[in-house]
Amino acid sequence: MQHDRADRAGEMAVFVAVAEAGSLSGAARRLGLTPSAVSRIVARIELRLGVQLLVRTTRSLRLTAEGETYGRAARRILADLDETEAALADRGCPRGRVRVSAATAHGRLVIVPLLADFVARHPGITVEIDLSDEIADVPGGRADVAVRFGPLADSPLTARRLGDTGRTVVAAPAYLARAGTPDRPADLARHNCLNFTFRRAEPGWPFREDGQDFILPVTGTVAANNGETLVQLALRGVGITRVGNFHIGDDLAAGRLVPLLEPFNPQDREAIHAVFVGGPAMPARVRVLIDFLAERMRGGSIG
Repeated sequence: MQHDRADRAGEMAVFVAVAEAGSLSGAARRLGLTPSAVSRIVARIELRLGVQLLVRTTRSLRLTAEGETYGRAARRILADLDETEAALADRGCPRGRVRVSAATAHGRLVIVPLLADFVARHPGITVEIDLSDEIADVPGGRADVAVRFGPLADSPLTARRLGDTGRTVVAAPAYLARAGTPDRPADLARHNCLNFTFRRAEPGWPFREDGQDFILPVTGTVAANNGETLVQLALRGVGITRVGNFHIGDDLAAGRLVPLLEPFNPQDREAIHAVFVGGPAMPARVRVLIDFLAERMRGGSIG
């Protein structure tokens, strides 16, 4: 029984490799094993648990619902083992790998430029950064830290506020020369407004007029799931957009974009948080990265 328990971490590592590679042969190449050895290990896990974890055909492999659950738990357990061993080896000097997930544009424009200073300050830490507008599975072990915008859903994760950002309605001078400049929010009905498509996007744009806040529905010929695309389109004179200020600082300064309807800007702010698995067992390398981001983004405000 003790020998069986000692083998379980190795079995979990094999199963995670199969899930990530999408095939027994791919996992075998990664682990330096034969496909038959990998197959026997997966079968041993299934026999012990009494459930089917994989559905295999001659051409494909997919995880069952039980396989997804086991895979998430295995990643977390293996990460905990790595973290425990790394913490014991740290001797006061954080080291190891930290996986960071950030939104594509904010990561490229704000987070990535900070990493040079971080790794210079902490040479024992390796940062793996994933820029994506998809929500990373932090509890499942897909990332150690995720930088997220807006209200946070209820979850067991710990959140630390890094700052916030304002938003501005902008257009290129070429577009305004062709279509005219809106003087009041209602004028946007005559303009091509480029908006977001992602799930938490507002149904319109917020404004404040005569002391009243309201959401103005807008329409346009293009919508996108990220601000960088909207800025690119605005720069090309396609239409008017409303994006986070971190996107457009250089373009506003250079005159490539022009702020619009500023007297009606409600000055709403979107919060930026780091979310992570907290608690006393949080690795030092994760803690120092979060501390660094909070320090460098302190003050809270990006435009």
